[in-house]
Amino acid sequence: MPIHRTFAPRPPLPARQQGVALYVVLVLVLLSMLLALWAARSALFGEIIVGNDADHRRTFEAAQAMLQDAEFDIRGVRPDGVSCIVDATKGDVCRRTTSVYFDIEAKDLEKTLSTIAQNNATVNCFKGMCQKRADPQDFWNAPTTLAAMTATDVGARYGQFTGADAAATANPILANTAAGQGAWYWVEIMPYVDPNVSLLGGLPPGSNVARFAPSRKKPWVYRITALARGSKPNTEVILQSTLSLQALE
Repeated sequence: MPIHRTFAPRPPLPARQQGVALYVVLVLVLLSMLLALWAARSALFGEIIVGNDADHRRTFEAAQAMLQDAEFDIRGVRPDGVSCIVDATKGDVCRRTTSVYFDIEAKDLEKTLSTIAQNNATVNCFKGMCQKRADPQDFWNAPTTLAAMTATDVGARYGQFTGADAAATANPILANTAAGQGAWYWVEIMPYVDPNVSLLGGLPPGSNVARFAPSRKKPWVYRITALARGSKPNTEVILQSTLSLQALE
């Protein structure tokens, strides 16, 4: 008699792992790292931009303050507008204790320019006062000339001749007097040339051009150049203005 055996069906074999999940996880981790690096780089780049902008603004404000201090120096007044009083115990303040000063008349100009040249014939500037520069005018683009212009007793520092307290300002650049750092100004004494009224078109009838002319006793104008350097190596601001002290007679 034949024997019949009954066999139970074999369970299906489990699917073999292909490693797809591992690749997906690695890709997600890599993307997360790239996003984190991009966010960090963006934050760092933004911080650099903000820092550079803040340093440039602070440097620009320092250069503006130097222009104003130079005008006070030329006018012979303190920052509060009161006439500067000579005090030999305060060094160069009010300039009358120095060999060069602005309160001179036409007959004294040659002597003043001669004194400037005697003290520094290289750049013809002494204690912030300069002879009219010959070309090139942009001395700040010539490293050797600029180094000579920022040397001791050549460019004027903030408050040096007006008594302004640099330490009391909110701008640290004005108080920085280290070699090659901080801010300076230079004032060129330039001869005044009477304008050709016929070429000044567009003026209203009866305009008195002469009212803009300097005093006959001091027939010159002053060109002020201010330079300020920020805390970052490449931050530098140069401003220029022209001042004419109008005649009162």
